[in-house]
Amino acid sequence: MTSRNLGLALALALATGTALADPSPAKKALIDKIVALQQQGMADSMAASIVQQPLPQLTQGGRAALQQVPAEKRDATAKAMDAELKKFIEENVPYLKDKIAKAIGPTASALLDERFNEDELKQVVAWAESPVSQKFGLASVELQKAVAQKVMAEAGPTLEGRLKALQATLAKQLGLQPPPPAAAPKPAASAPKK
Repeated sequence: MTSRNLGLALALALATGTALADPSPAKKALIDKIVALQQQGMADSMAASIVQQPLPQLTQGGRAALQQVPAEKRDATAKAMDAELKKFIEENVPYLKDKIAKAIGPTASALLDERFNEDELKQVVAWAESPVSQKFGLASVELQKAVAQKVMAEAGPTLEGRLKALQATLAKQLGLQPPPPAAAPKPAASAPKK
């Protein structure tokens, strides 16, 4: 049964006043255990991901617009913008985390009941609680970080150059003055000898 069909079945059951068959107590206990294991980190990571997803585009637009602010006010304006972004994250991650935590239980329970039989759920619980699963989870996080670092070390300068070119093109299309290129640092003058 797909999630769409499950939704239709739930709606039909509610409309006709009948209930869907509940899972057996043993299956429900397994589902509850899996849901509890999932909830440990899922709400945190999902909330942070959802809140931060639109921020890069917003930040990029803000940084481009910042170039139109008088030079003497740019630093203060940039700090104020950063403070607003931080405030947005601090206010909205906990809000979403609460909503996600409340949604995980019923949503995951229905999905697990629909897609897994009791024996499969036992295997999932055994795997999730095993030391190998814990070790694999930690290794996966480290692997993602290592791959990201390697890719950014190689591709970072290229992407940065391309991003600057994109910003210049967009600024030109918008009729804005592109920011002046950063001047190369001057070598320090040596002190006169006495």
